[in-house]
Amino acid sequence: MFPQYIDSTYTNREDGRFLSTYGYVLSLLEKTKPQLAYNPHMSQPEFQNWKESVRKAMLELMKFPEVANQPGPIRLSSDQREGYILEKWEFYPLPGCASRFLVLKPQKRPDKCPAILCIPGSGRTKEGLAGEPGIFSEYTEDINSEHVTMALDYVKAGYIAVAVDNAGAGESADIEHYKMGSNYNYDIISRILLELGWSWLGYTSFLDMQVLKWMKAQNYIDTKHIIVSGFSLGTEPLMVLGVLDKDIFAFVYNDFLCHTQERAIVVTKPQKEGYRAFPNSIRHLIPSYWKYFNFPDVVASLSPRPIIFTEGGLDRDFELVKDAYKKDGAIDNIECHHYPKFENERNRLQINKLPKGLDTSTYLQKVNVDPSNHYFKSELVIPWINKIISKSK
Repeated sequence: MFPQYIDSTYTNREDGRFLSTYGYVLSLLEKTKPQLAYNPHMSQPEFQNWKESVRKAMLELMKFPEVANQPGPIRLSSDQREGYILEKWEFYPLPGCASRFLVLKPQKRPDKCPAILCIPGSGRTKEGLAGEPGIFSEYTEDINSEHVTMALDYVKAGYIAVAVDNAGAGESADIEHYKMGSNYNYDIISRILLELGWSWLGYTSFLDMQVLKWMKAQNYIDTKHIIVSGFSLGTEPLMVLGVLDKDIFAFVYNDFLCHTQERAIVVTKPQKEGYRAFPNSIRHLIPSYWKYFNFPDVVASLSPRPIIFTEGGLDRDFELVKDAYKKDGAIDNIECHHYPKFENERNRLQINKLPKGLDTSTYLQKVNVDPSNHYFKSELVIPWINKIISKSK
């Protein structure tokens, strides 16, 4: 029987030291208190200064390069669809680099129309978000399901939708379509970027930021009502963009909200092979991130801008975010939903401190996540967007 976890507050040595390297580094992680963790006791001036400190730290962590004299984006195609126009664009964010995005425009729209930047989850593509076949048949998703077609749902609701790929997926993938299909190898890209002092999230967020800047320059887009919508993995660049760009109007956070440092501390149950695995792949690794903050802290810094959560988490973490919105007098700007299985409060676990020694499945259960129902929840999101835009006019 494997030991379920190493208690990083205790060893069987009289001097309190760890012979196990894992035990020692886990104790370092557990003792790390993020410098910019949200503090509910901040005064209003301190709160506003804290938000600016979060922005500066995020800018430092993401390591966006300064790039000048690159060609402007060009439109590759424009095709009529039923009720909307589908455009394909290419842009040139870095020397030697080209990337692409899709724009879906309602056929009937005002002169200036609200727009939504759509960021997919792992294994998803901009084509899937737009309800289009993949660039290779192996990449085609279930494009007949509104659980997949985020951008298509938005344009049908009357909004401009701009869909991007995550770095390393879809058109930006390598050779996966020969055998791996949509099981994109994000990790090799992440490893190279990390060796170069960057990160997968820093790179993909930089690309998304260039698309966001392009959106803000289009005269047919209502720049006062640009929304960023992220599904699953896409919520991570959403948070980066939200912190760094104060012009974003609102956010759609379509995943569960979690405390990532805590997740690494408690998901320590050994694998059947006899070793402990980290709960996330290296595409999620941003060196020094936990020295500053965790996801609930970052999301709290987005206050007072409207945000909807569609897939729950621990009420403990939502209360932290809600407290930030209360500080700004904007509690009506946050809407929190749980998975249907946990929508009733009596069905949710109320945990302030998670136990150690969990496997991933047990962890997800304890934080009120129902993985089988993880999808883009247009039934919640579109009525909410209609409401907040109508309210702001």
